[in-house]
Amino acid sequence: MRPASQRWTVARLGSAQTLAWASSYYLPAMLAVPMARDLGVAPSVVFAAFSVALIVSALLGPLAGRTIDRHGGRSVLVGTNVLFAASLAGLGLAQGPIGLFAAWVLMGVAMGSGLYEAAFATLVRLYGKDSRGAITGITLIAGFASTVGWPLSAWMEVQWGWRGACFGWAGLHLLAGVPLNGWLPRIDSVANAQNTPAPMTTMPAASQAASADASPHAPAAATRALRTTVLLSFVFAVTWFTSTAMAAHLPRLLQASGTSLQAAVAIAALVGPAQVVARLLEFGLLHRMHPLLSAQLAAAAHPVGAAILMVVGAPAAAVFTVLHGAGNGILTIAKGTLPLVLFGPAGYGERQGLLMVPARVAQAFAPLLFGLLLDGVGAAALWVTALLGVAALAALWVLRPVARQ
Repeated sequence: MRPASQRWTVARLGSAQTLAWASSYYLPAMLAVPMARDLGVAPSVVFAAFSVALIVSALLGPLAGRTIDRHGGRSVLVGTNVLFAASLAGLGLAQGPIGLFAAWVLMGVAMGSGLYEAAFATLVRLYGKDSRGAITGITLIAGFASTVGWPLSAWMEVQWGWRGACFGWAGLHLLAGVPLNGWLPRIDSVANAQNTPAPMTTMPAASQAASADASPHAPAAATRALRTTVLLSFVFAVTWFTSTAMAAHLPRLLQASGTSLQAAVAIAALVGPAQVVARLLEFGLLHRMHPLLSAQLAAAAHPVGAAILMVVGAPAAAVFTVLHGAGNGILTIAKGTLPLVLFGPAGYGERQGLLMVPARVAQAFAPLLFGLLLDGVGAAALWVTALLGVAALAALWVLRPVARQ
């Protein structure tokens, strides 16, 4: 496929991902309180339903990835737009806790097959080992999901109420999301444009077993692959726990470190720009580095920033926020590129789904657990995420490629 065509694919998929993230992951921040008030429940009930959606998405991820490995991502992603629309409409029609949880469960199905992991698998299915730049491109575009989603949700809530906001997002999925994902190229069209066969799907289990038996090094390779899988799953779980905890509690954490409320809100807003700048850096300078090296640098950013904040205090709040945002921005890309360079493109989607199961579960419980830590020990709770970051960095240092394409 010509570079210009690939850029159009990235633009369409990145725009569709912006819509998907803005209308799901970033939805409760703006609508949880009015939603809870109207339904007669506490806001924590709405966030509990959101946590259930994240767990459902974790369980569905491997199945969605396997489907994309076999058939490509276009039909899967178009289907998730319909699921997103149905779940958002269900939220808008909910009359109590049962309807609320049912809608969020359906949202979890859409999230498990329609967010970054599915988009990464779609790109790898299209472009194979040359997907790193495309993965960076869609994260660069979708990095503005909160910048777009929060104000738009707030505006729709003011104009039409929270139910109208849900219906508005549902309409956007049908009117914009379906065409954006529907315009993605077919696998065979990419292969014809490149004058090469389409990337092969994962070998059947029987063929894999026969190949493994034929190789004298198969047991050692299997052990090495399992070790890499465990380490990478741990890295993803730690980084998603930390990013979700900071997304939920960063202003309060900065206040606990001595920053005023007004300054804390203003400084917390630096996370988004820091992520975008870091992704631009990854797209340019760091693109020449091995993805493992850029991931190691990114994993070190949060612990370094946390140590500076804990030692210096409030004057270092902006330094910590920028370092955390920059590291998180690059680690989001690493979630797509590391499985590719460590294992190769074969079976990427299913493997990506399996690797992200612990991360999604950690993400589901991060706001509650870090909130309890913050209530109990104040700003010292930051040492927990800092130590977890150091452990993730250590895991990245010992990782090695399992397969090369």
